[in-house]
Amino acid sequence: MKARVFGLTTLALAAGLAQAQTDLAPVDPSALPLGVKRIAASADECAVWRRERSFAKSVEAHDLPAFESHLHPGVVFNAGDAEADRGRAAVVQNWAGIVEGKGIVLRWRPGIVDIGGDPAIAISRGPWILQATRDGAASFSVGFYQTVWARDAKDATWRVLFDAGASTPLKVADRAAAAAWVAEQPMSDCAAG
Repeated sequence: MKARVFGLTTLALAAGLAQAQTDLAPVDPSALPLGVKRIAASADECAVWRRERSFAKSVEAHDLPAFESHLHPGVVFNAGDAEADRGRAAVVQNWAGIVEGKGIVLRWRPGIVDIGGDPAIAISRGPWILQATRDGAASFSVGFYQTVWARDAKDATWRVLFDAGASTPLKVADRAAAAAWVAEQPMSDCAAG
């Protein structure tokens, strides 16, 4: 696995957390909590919010084909970095271990989605939790991601065009502390349905 995913893999490698592929700590399978604070959102923004949620669930389900289906052919992951992953094939290759949950477990949920002057471009920013394991012990970090979505003119499907971390990772004591931090983060009011 390359050290470029969300900037999280770099963090895990620097801390020596992704080194152990055996003796994994149990993964908390519960969904990330939704945000208590809700921000008004349009129907189109909620469509992107739900697509982001589907994207996150593809990783939770360890479903690489579903993960790939969310990616624009010209996607750039770790956007804005000199070593960004460019193109669907590169992103799928470099994320395969994360999607499979090898060494680290990544969970995120949609936060706030905005659509500006171009109705085919949206930005999504939300919280993530990273669980890494070393010598059988889990450690947890939280932070924000940011994703730019483009709506395909042919099939009207929203796909990830750019993706990157949007904060410096913050270590937290455990999964409960991570979940509490996630619940404090606002989100577009799209959770119903």
